[in-house]
Amino acid sequence: MSSKSNWLGLAILIAYLYPITADELPQAEVMLFGVFHFASPGLDKVKTKHVDVTTPESQRYLEELTARIAEFGPTVILVEEDPKHEAELQQEYRDYLAGNYDLGVNEIYQLGFRIAEKAGLETVYTFDERSVQWNAQPLFDYMPENDPAAQQAIDALIAEITEDMQQAHDTLSLPQLLARMNDADFDQLNKSLYLVTNQVGAGDNFVGADAAASWWHRNFRMYANVQKHAVPGARVLVIGGQGHIAILKDLLADDMDRKSVDVVPYL
Repeated sequence: MSSKSNWLGLAILIAYLYPITADELPQAEVMLFGVFHFASPGLDKVKTKHVDVTTPESQRYLEELTARIAEFGPTVILVEEDPKHEAELQQEYRDYLAGNYDLGVNEIYQLGFRIAEKAGLETVYTFDERSVQWNAQPLFDYMPENDPAAQQAIDALIAEITEDMQQAHDTLSLPQLLARMNDADFDQLNKSLYLVTNQVGAGDNFVGADAAASWWHRNFRMYANVQKHAVPGARVLVIGGQGHIAILKDLLADDMDRKSVDVVPYL
């Protein structure tokens, strides 16, 4: 028997006699990648016409970007899609691997599928949670008559952010836009949007705080789906809308069982 075979047999015997437990595995590493929705469904409060990611220049960049992120070595890729569509998504990914599926505009395909293929993964998973939504309608029904100052403040902020976002998409390149989506200051701006009206109804019906809590509630559930996959030893890439990722970053920073990996150097 060769020396190589002897060492292999010894390694198998050691692994059998002294199995590695979950506590001995390294912490899960989680990379959070915030994006604007490449094919926007128009559901966000801030609405802009987005840059075209299908141009030759953007496609070259996305090929280079996904190759770099694949070097992170993800073992799991999570995309912002409703889990009830996961079976359909898996079939699309299998078709893509077989050369029978043209990538759609959505970041699920342009980023998720490309990175998964380059990383040699057989599946792409979902982490969204849509049974809980941002329940802001009671807030917007209440403000005009009961707190017009708050209504004016949120309207002005939304208009300001909308104008800023549209200018960014009109003037910046795709690499610059994605860098912006993962900037700490932009994360803070996004989260602050929900706090402008948090005090509305304080001491009475707390309609502002309840609206803000519903948004964090959804994101807590989304992070629970991330945690489910981010088991010891896993390397997890999470691709989602910047508004979600901004909050998930805070939760990951406080999660003692998981380690954050910054996506910015890969951009």
